[in-house]
Parts: sequence; structure tokens; C-alpha cells
Amino acid sequence: RPTSLERAFMKTIETIAVCACWKGARAVFCMMLAALAAGCSVLPAPPVRADVYDFGPGPMQPAGDAQAAVPLAPIVLAAVDTVGMPEGSSALLYRLAYANVQQLRPYTQARWSQPPADLLAQALRERLGQRRMVLSGDGGAALQLDQIRQASVLRVQLEEFSQIFSTPDASTGLVRVRAMLADAGPAGEALQAQRVFIARRPAATPDAAGGARALAEAAAQVADELAHWVQQQGR
Repeated sequence: RPTSLERAFMKTIETIAVCACWKGARAVFCMMLAALAAGCSVLPAPPVRADVYDFGPGPMQPAGDAQAAVPLAPIVLAAVDTVGMPEGSSALLYRLAYANVQQLRPYTQARWSQPPADLLAQALRERLGQRRMVLSGDGGAALQLDQIRQASVLRVQLEEFSQIFSTPDASTGLVRVRAMLADAGPAGEALQAQRVFIARRPAATPDAAGGARALAEAAAQVADELAHWVQQQGR
């Protein structure tokens, strides 16, 4: 039978063993937490969502002067073509005139809601439609065929639509389009007039937001000038 001294010694040994086990468990637990934290730190970050721009909501109410004016003849607006630019792309493009003005560069975290040609077509349709019926030139509905045969046809080519940086802190939104006005007849379209429209608007900030606003303003200027030019042609 163990003596009291031996029992005290054995109890001390048990206490030391229990403490060692707890320390070992705590160490293992801490190592597991560290490994889990390290694993979480190497997980890929969620992708940054690109900012999306358009030309804005458009007119908030009908223009009184346009409604009171005598309506003009209907016109056929053909689909806007893209020349010398990435077709179908919704990238917001810029050029560095001080480095290599020939290189088109896309913003990685900004884009248009639609390809620029489609946005420009929408702006033209809204502006021309203030005083006339604007018919579709991509086939149209059957009820429009007689109107299409009698209406003039407006074809537009978008040649430039980019933000031009003259310096790292100064840029301009540049829009250049070529417009062709033709009369439709039994033998096909007969070209009546054509003109190149160029609009430049300064960007308030040297970034994608400033470029998008400047390009929207330049596109609106082109739409106004083009609508006035069509009216000057007696169409």
C-alpha cells in the first residue's frame, strides 16, 4: 500500500501529465487555426466589377418648341456602321497623344452599356425624332415599307470614338462620324449629300468617368449638328 508521500508524488505526476496534454492540445488547435487562416489568405479575391456608362437618361420631358414646330418628312435611319474601330466592342477606349496616339487602349475597369455605334444610333434617333418619324433601316415592319420607299435614307459611319490624352492630366472626348444622305428609288439609293462631323469636348477628370461624360457630350453635339444638316438638305 503506497505511503502518503508516494500518493502525493503520483498525484503530482498525474497533474503534470494532464497539463502537458492540455498544452499539447492547445498547441495543435493553434496550429490548425493558423493553417486555416493561411489557407483563407491565399483564396482568390472576388473580381472587381467594371463601371458601366451610357449617354444618360436622355430628355426628361418633351421639348415644347419641337412639338410646336411643323413636322418634317419621315427619314430612314440605317444601322450605324463602325469603321476603323473594334466592331461590337463595348470597351471605353482612350489614346495617349503624348506617347503613341495610334494605339487604342481600353480601360480595364470601365465599359459602355452597349457598343458605341448602338449608343450613337440611339442618340440620333432621339434627336431626329423630335420633329419627324424615324424609320428603321434594318428591314423594318411591313407597314413601313411604303413609307421607306418614299423617305430619304440616312447612313452613318462611326470613325472615331475615344478619349484623347494630350497630357496625363488633360484629355478630350473625340467623336467623328461620316453621314451620307440618299433618296430611295426604284433603281436603288441615289446619294444626295455627305459630310464628316467632328466634335470635341474636354473631360473634367483624367479618368474613365471624365472620358465617358466628354464622349456623351460630343455625341450629343454630333446628333444636333447632323439633324440640322439633314434639315438644311430639304429632307
